[in-house]
Amino acid sequence: MPAPQLSHVYPLGSRVTDAGHLELGGCDAVELAREFGTPAYVVVEDDIRTRARGFVGAYASRCDDFEVHFASKAFPCTAVLRILREEGLACDVASGGELAIALKAGFDPARIHLHGNAKSERELAEAVAAGVGHVVVDNHSDIDLLERLVPDGATQRVQLRVAPGISPDTHPSISTGGPNTKFGFGLQSAPAAIERLDASDRLELEGLHLHIGSQIYDVGSFRTALEAMAGLATHGMMVNLGGGLGVAYVSAEHPPTIDEYVAAKVEAVRDVMGDGVRILDEPGRALVANSTVTLYTVQSMKRNVDLYVAVDGGMSDNLRPMLYGARYEAQVASRFGGGTYCHLVGKHCESGDLIVRDAELAEPQVGDVVVTPATGAYGFAMANTYNGVPRAPVVLVKDGDARVVVRRETYDDLLARDV
Repeated sequence: MPAPQLSHVYPLGSRVTDAGHLELGGCDAVELAREFGTPAYVVVEDDIRTRARGFVGAYASRCDDFEVHFASKAFPCTAVLRILREEGLACDVASGGELAIALKAGFDPARIHLHGNAKSERELAEAVAAGVGHVVVDNHSDIDLLERLVPDGATQRVQLRVAPGISPDTHPSISTGGPNTKFGFGLQSAPAAIERLDASDRLELEGLHLHIGSQIYDVGSFRTALEAMAGLATHGMMVNLGGGLGVAYVSAEHPPTIDEYVAAKVEAVRDVMGDGVRILDEPGRALVANSTVTLYTVQSMKRNVDLYVAVDGGMSDNLRPMLYGARYEAQVASRFGGGTYCHLVGKHCESGDLIVRDAELAEPQVGDVVVTPATGAYGFAMANTYNGVPRAPVVLVKDGDARVVVRRETYDDLLARDV
């Protein structure tokens, strides 16, 4: 019997071997689970590199002046950021901690942008001291603090985040550009902020920033947002379009390609703002989501009306199903197929700790290694220690080699901050 074909939600280059095992970056998933334990995030390095090159190539073929930033909040792991730096990307960060990770990963501070709707004085001071390329100004407090923190005779370049009043078709929790949002200046309040920045001798407004949300399939939403704020775009010739490209979490989903997404944004900028505009983009999820799978081991099975297959992780390593009702797929890593309908659940003390509702697995058994794909974005980023469960390691795979780039947490780590 030929090996089954993998869904496109798995990392690029993955396959099912003749023995029926999932192979990731040339490594047998069952052997990875045996060597590194479960749960574990397994990242296919070549997948990330391919998608990074896709973004850069798509922009390079359409415009001369652009910069692609990795939205590091999606996967704030030093090794992942280092890969993206090597591929020529810049970086955006949304906290002092993310700034520290980006600097450790080797990013030139001038190619880092600091975001955030509630930046502390300490975070802004750290950004100024590091020499970040831009601070994305979100509110008047940002301006107050920066004017105090930027030294005499120095200038900090900034972008102004504008909420264009556009709510794309996505989950409300990740829609960020509507008229009633915590992010950025609304269209009515933005002119006053622009006037303040123009009058400052320490802050230089280089362009406007917009980010309407995440997991977006309708690329026409970006044009609508740009048109809404076009009347404000009178400063310099730069616009930051945020990120937002959606990804496939299950096989029935087919988001726009990177090329289609970039084409829509570049054409919108040219039509609305004209030629010669410097374009910045901030993909996060679309760079890393499908690069990664999570491996679990089945610990117990029971039938209470429905069949529950419980694994050794859950909402501590993937909070998205609980936060957004996000859907995932799952397979037994050594036995692809179906036939057994069940709920794949975690080990935590919440009924909502449900990884995949109505999963279809091939005769699951206690001890099986189970894989959920597309966990690279906001899995590691939102990992927690609920129930005192140590956080999972990150394992990077390439050409048949595997190495730990973030070790598994220990009980000693859980106690390290006690005083």
